[in-house]
Amino acid sequence: MSAFVRSAAGNARRRTLTLLPLLLAALLLVSVISLGIGAVQTPPLEVLRALTGSGEELSRRILLEFRLPRLLVAALCGAMFAASGAILQGVVRNPLAAPDIIGVNAGAALAAVLVMLAIPSAPTWALPWGAFLGAWLGFALVYLLARKDGSVAPVRLALVGVAVGAALGGAQQLILVRAPDGVGQALTFLTGTVYGSDYERVLRVLPWAAALLPLAVLLARRLDLLSLGDAVATGLGVRVELSRAVLLSVAVGLAAAAVTGSGLLGFVGLIAPHVARLLTGARHLLLLPVAMLMGALLVVVADALGRGLLPPVEVPAGIFTTLVGAPYFLWLMRRQSRS
Repeated sequence: MSAFVRSAAGNARRRTLTLLPLLLAALLLVSVISLGIGAVQTPPLEVLRALTGSGEELSRRILLEFRLPRLLVAALCGAMFAASGAILQGVVRNPLAAPDIIGVNAGAALAAVLVMLAIPSAPTWALPWGAFLGAWLGFALVYLLARKDGSVAPVRLALVGVAVGAALGGAQQLILVRAPDGVGQALTFLTGTVYGSDYERVLRVLPWAAALLPLAVLLARRLDLLSLGDAVATGLGVRVELSRAVLLSVAVGLAAAAVTGSGLLGFVGLIAPHVARLLTGARHLLLLPVAMLMGALLVVVADALGRGLLPPVEVPAGIFTTLVGAPYFLWLMRRQSRS
């Protein structure tokens, strides 16, 4: 049996090592194509020339000043949502756990709207920290309400998460009605789009991504042990409560910062980890990098479609991720209710 397990682990490792460069190449290819999409169409070769500093001045300005920060925000936020979903699913041991389903995104969005409207001149670093606090409160509320007899059933967690998310969304709408100043910015933020991204927004998200994405990978082994259950993890020497608190803080921080960059992008944190798990297996050291690339690829493609389908009208990327993710979520929820 141990030889079989070692063989399966080796196959998963080799498959992942093959998959990672392919996903990275796909992300780079899609990024070049995405940079060329917009009111002023730019061929891929001209995009490459502009990125290397040898293209036309107009093309360089459009690409470097407007489209490149938008691309960077889309890729970073997609990777962060995906990593957050993978960690939440591992810690909670629930395939329906995702930041937009269990209250994390809704709490972060409500707190971010409050910060934007109450403190319009707040520094760049204030918005992610406010969203982080709101995300933790949203997650804690859902988890406490879904807990019954010491456990949390997958379907119950999802239903409570949807209800709490709707309540927090109603609170957002009430705040927007009562505070007309700044409503345009807040509504754009809540639709789930990277429209209008600039380098200030990149710098808002980048420190959180640079700190928490590598930390998530470093904690992958501990996440594997927690996924086995508290009793097994304790028997293997893991300080369960401390590890759970650290991992949940990383997951909540990733989702909260991503919300401040791209708004409410639905289902990225659900789809990307599930697809990655199908490709790599359950080991988080292999799963997390693949999920991050899948999440980045999903959001970059969604944003490119939003700009390219109905020019000059832009469709928010969150609409496309929801169109893909909602049917998958309903199918997954139905399968969980039968098991």
